[in-house]
Amino acid sequence: MSNNSIYDKYEVVVGLEVHAQLLTKSKAYSSDANSYGVSPNTLLSPVTLGLPGALPVMNKKSVELAVKVGLATHCSIREYNEFSRKNYFYADLPKGYQITQFDTPICYDGFITIQTTNGPKKIELERIHLEEDAGKSIHDLDPFNTLIDLNRAGVPLIEIVSRPDIRSSDEAYAFLSEVRKLLRYLDVCDGNMEEGSLRCDANISVRLKGATTYNQRVEVKNMNSMRNVKRAIEHEFIRQIDVLEAGGKITMETMNFDAVTGTTSSMRSKEMAHDYRYFPEPDLLPLIVDTQYIAHVKSNMPALPNELKKTFIEEYKLSEYDASILTEDRSISTYFNEIIALKKDYKAATNWLIGPIKSYVNENAIHFEDFPLPSNKIVELMNLIESGKTNFSVASNVLFNELIKQPEQDALTLATTLNLIQNSNEEDLSILIDEVLLAFPEKVTEYKAGKKGLMGLFVGEVMKKSGGKADPKTTTKLLNQKLS
Repeated sequence: MSNNSIYDKYEVVVGLEVHAQLLTKSKAYSSDANSYGVSPNTLLSPVTLGLPGALPVMNKKSVELAVKVGLATHCSIREYNEFSRKNYFYADLPKGYQITQFDTPICYDGFITIQTTNGPKKIELERIHLEEDAGKSIHDLDPFNTLIDLNRAGVPLIEIVSRPDIRSSDEAYAFLSEVRKLLRYLDVCDGNMEEGSLRCDANISVRLKGATTYNQRVEVKNMNSMRNVKRAIEHEFIRQIDVLEAGGKITMETMNFDAVTGTTSSMRSKEMAHDYRYFPEPDLLPLIVDTQYIAHVKSNMPALPNELKKTFIEEYKLSEYDASILTEDRSISTYFNEIIALKKDYKAATNWLIGPIKSYVNENAIHFEDFPLPSNKIVELMNLIESGKTNFSVASNVLFNELIKQPEQDALTLATTLNLIQNSNEEDLSILIDEVLLAFPEKVTEYKAGKKGLMGLFVGEVMKKSGGKADPKTTTKLLNQKLS
């Protein structure tokens, strides 16, 4: 698109609704297990099915997790909470209604800060409320019928609703990344969009740049990755402008996103707004969340990514890039903190984490928390390097992989057994250096004439003669002395 194209006259306006399944052992209002991947329709009881006489009971853990997210996103926490029935009739909603919070969301008026090309930006949150999930309709296993699995029905959710503060697909991606990171840090949700434990709907409209009023929006559903949310926004931006420029009107409707084509299509019109007939849930007492309870939850919260990042940069003097990598996942920052609790060499610990360890995790397609070596083994490798018994190259390429195979071994013992202990003895190295300098008289002359890049050649030759065991630092120091 050229700079003066019609699309440059417009900006996109986006608000996101993020549904996060809570990591509780049981469902929101029953003792049925909250579990993924088990046989269909096995996690059901009369409460989940809404059978006559079955009474819901509030899951205490889900309240704690909602308050945690509220505190982490600078929300006000509501003291007096009521629950409502949201009535609609769909095959995967066994009760014919969903228990949710209508006009008393437990958390409200918060914000999440994202990083943009123009610096940090606050995305305001309208509300975070508690509700239960519906079951799952499966359309691709039977050519003629929709199959229903009700295991997910009643699983506790929070819905995080942003205000329409997002102005690009990149900002939406950054917002979702930040939400997922927070949820994982707090052990609230595993954030797995592919499995449906984190889902996102996007409310999208466009308007002329400089306008202050909002235009008609559409809601896009069924996006199973952050990338697809980004793609859906980009597609809708173009589609809606094309409609407006052709003299058409944007109608209020729910759209489906097709990940194969990257396009949206209409699912249902919203011109006749749903009448959910909300009314107070008669079987649940109001929930009181007092200041004492909030203080208790706050005292048990871990350090959040932004707090850790600030510490890593300001106190540990790490770069912005290093601090970002270390805080992208709670398991990484926890492992880093375990290492520096044993050895306060912040940069060396960082180099191990974002180098060999991250490479191993990526190459083996495992989650970081499944990395097999305990932190003290990395400290053993760091100590070997610091004492001059080995160098980073040998430690990271050879010893590291051997320790993963034999984690019960001590790094020093393993290095000795494998004949990898580095020679730092100056007398031994001096003899080898003399032999190398005698073998390359022309290169010595060139070096003394100013060709300092030849130092690498001399060090390499000494390493060859030593079978790779010469300490590069000591070797370089002695070479400098002999050549000066």
